[in-house]
Amino acid sequence: MSETQIAENEHFWYRPQPEGVYIDSQRDNLAFGHAPGQIMLSENSGQTWPYRFAFPDAQKITFSCILGNGNVIFATQSKLYIGTDNLLTCKEITVRDMDGSDYLPHKPEDPDLPGWYYHTLSGVNSWDVDGTEMLVWGNYCNVLGGAAPVNIYYSADGGETVKIAYAFGQNPLMTDNGTRGGGRGGTLLGNPDNPVRCRHIHTVAYNPVEDAFYACTGDGDREEEEGFLECHWLRGTYDHDTDHWDWDVIISDHLNSRYKAGGISFVDGELYWISDANGPEPHDRGIFKCAPEDIANPEAHTLLFNPEVESGNMIVEDGVFLASHCAPASPLDTGFIVSLDAGETWAQHDLKEFGKRSPTRFHAKNDEGWFRVDLRKGWIDHDQVIFIKPKNR
Repeated sequence: MSETQIAENEHFWYRPQPEGVYIDSQRDNLAFGHAPGQIMLSENSGQTWPYRFAFPDAQKITFSCILGNGNVIFATQSKLYIGTDNLLTCKEITVRDMDGSDYLPHKPEDPDLPGWYYHTLSGVNSWDVDGTEMLVWGNYCNVLGGAAPVNIYYSADGGETVKIAYAFGQNPLMTDNGTRGGGRGGTLLGNPDNPVRCRHIHTVAYNPVEDAFYACTGDGDREEEEGFLECHWLRGTYDHDTDHWDWDVIISDHLNSRYKAGGISFVDGELYWISDANGPEPHDRGIFKCAPEDIANPEAHTLLFNPEVESGNMIVEDGVFLASHCAPASPLDTGFIVSLDAGETWAQHDLKEFGKRSPTRFHAKNDEGWFRVDLRKGWIDHDQVIFIKPKNR
């Protein structure tokens, strides 16, 4: 398929990104991309790139988000940056810890593996909270790029200041031992005073009806650590006046449960999510919904659709559900799950022409109606980007 070709099925059109640029994020008519040695900003959804900034580490970018004021927050492994004035200026951000001190990345065992401090699986990471845009996200780490502590980060001032909202505890099975995903026997990372530990964060989402944030984590059951579980759901509230967070762990469960999940979304106050449960059969998988207060009560959940495969990424917008298969666990090559009628009917499509890929980082539709989606090799290695436009029903 050429970069300009638009293909289709009965539910959506789809096209690959233009050749020569990795379009890392989008918002309305804006798109942020990178090519070797430079970062770029487009004002016409990626058709042209008039704003460019020389950036030698562009190929190391693991995260980006375009804010409503036009600022671009982006990261390379363990470093975080802000681009302002259409990328006229870019500078590194020093994150602040919960006590207000500078939060500095650890010294890695292998300098080439400093850890993915800011990489995330979700494409929607900012929300209007009482008239203020808040950027809130958690890092999906300890898979590639070296070990990293697991944190939820936030900014309430247009990206000028980034702070830690929640810091998970030190995981003795995810230390910096010089390997790509971390393991035993290295430097402990994380908050030594927090007993809640995990491998990484799958997603963070905001419910405006409650004025509350939800987060879920992964990934496993660690019997050698006395039944230590890594799959948690948290609920957090933020006080703008005091710049203070309150977090509660709602539930912790096994990896083979619907709580090993992602794609949290809220529609009219109802909570939707998709499970990538794995382990011995039977698997507790599918796309679920419930009232937020019922998340810890499985009997109150409604199963909308079961793709019968690990699926941890989903976006819901304008009655469209778009989700994906985890490629290593799927019989499909590039598997998508879609509903165009608010979850009444469902379909699955295999975009075989892209090879064995896992779709992730689903961005909200741009001004032209296209979702932006990462296609990852395996389930996490960066590869390419496609755009999907739902058909009207």
